[in-house]
Amino acid sequence: MSVLLETSLGDIVIDLFVDETPLASKNFLKLCKSKYYNFTYFHRVERDFIAQAGDPTGTGNGGQSIYGQLGGSALVTGEIRPQLKHERGTVSMVGQSGTGAVGSQFFIALGDQVDYLDGKHTVVGRVAEGMSVVDELNQSICDKDSRPLRDVLIRHTIILDDPFDDPPGLQCPSSPLVPSREQQSLLRIEARYEQLATADSESARRERDARAQALTLEMIGDLPYADVRPPENILFVCKLNPLTQSDDLHTIFARFGTIDSCQVICDPDTGASLGYAFVEFREKSACEEAYFKMDNVLVDDRRIRVDFSQSVSRVRGKWVRLHDGGKYQARRKYRGDSSRPAVDQYEMVFDSGSKDKRRQQRRSRSPSHRHRRSPDRHRRSRHD
Repeated sequence: MSVLLETSLGDIVIDLFVDETPLASKNFLKLCKSKYYNFTYFHRVERDFIAQAGDPTGTGNGGQSIYGQLGGSALVTGEIRPQLKHERGTVSMVGQSGTGAVGSQFFIALGDQVDYLDGKHTVVGRVAEGMSVVDELNQSICDKDSRPLRDVLIRHTIILDDPFDDPPGLQCPSSPLVPSREQQSLLRIEARYEQLATADSESARRERDARAQALTLEMIGDLPYADVRPPENILFVCKLNPLTQSDDLHTIFARFGTIDSCQVICDPDTGASLGYAFVEFREKSACEEAYFKMDNVLVDDRRIRVDFSQSVSRVRGKWVRLHDGGKYQARRKYRGDSSRPAVDQYEMVFDSGSKDKRRQQRRSRSPSHRHRRSPDRHRRSRHD
C-alpha cells in the first residue's frame, strides 16, 4: 500500500491509508500504475503550506480520475475522515469545492499549521521516506503564480504494494515512457539541471586551471612539457633502511619481472641514502604486481611503502615539443651539453642545487643582467 515517486529532487515514498480511504487510495494507486503522473510537475508550491501536483495541464484545473481515463466518471467520491488530520507530511487528494470529489490532483502538506484544510480534502496517505526532499521542495523559489522557477518533475512512479485489483481495460506500461511534445512544451528548466551544469562548468574550469599551471611549469623549466604524464612502469619506494642498497632492492623486486633500473637516491655531498628509491620495470604488469605485493613489506627491519611514481625526471630531457601540431620528438644531443641531467639517472626530490641553477638562469636572462656589460668587453668590441 505504498508508492515511490521519483522526482527531480529525489525519491519520495508514500504510505496510503487504504483501510480508511479505499476509493481515493485505489484511484491514486492506479493513476501511478498507469504512469499518469510521469513528467508532470509540482505546479503550485507555497512555503510552509502545500506542494500541489498531478495536473497534466499544469494549470491547476485539469486532471481526472483513473475511471475517467477508462471512459467513466472523471471524479471519484471524496472520503473525508475526521480521524485523518492534515499535518506536515500528509498527502491528500484535492477535493472539488462543495462536493469534495477527487480527480488526479494531490498535494503534500509542508507545514504543521494546516488544520483548516481538514474536512475539505481527502487525506490518503503520509510521506514515509524522503522528508528531506519535501523540505527542499518547500524551499523552492516560485513566481507570482506559486510555480517553482525550476520545475520539480515527477519522472517516474513505482508501485511498491498494491492490494487492489486493476479496473478492466487498465493499461500498465512495462517500459519507461518518454515525455510527449505537449509535456515538453509545458516544462521550464528542471530542478537539479542547473546544478549539474554548474558542476560540469566547475570541472571544466579546474581542467583549464590545471592546464595553465602545467604550461607555467613548462615555461620555467620545472616540467619538460605540459602534457607530461608519469610513467606507468616505475615504482616509488620509501621508508627504506639507510643500509639498504640499490642491488638489494634489485634482488628483492626482480622476482616480479625484468628490471631496467633500480636506484636508491643518495645525498650528493655525503653519499648517504635518503631513504627512498625508484624501481623501473620493463613491463607495466610486473610493476602493478610488485605494487600490490610489496607495500608494507618488511625489508631490512623497516616496513617499506610502495606507490606508483609521480616523478617525471626520467622523461626530462628526452623529448622536445614541435611547433606543428603539438607533437614531440626525441631531443638531439649536442657535444659539450653537460648542463642537462643525465637521462639514465633520477634527479633528487627537492634538489636545491637544480633550483639554484634555474634561479641563476632566470637572473641572467633578466634585462638588468642582459644589458650590463663589463668595461673590458666594451673596449674590446669598440676596438674590433
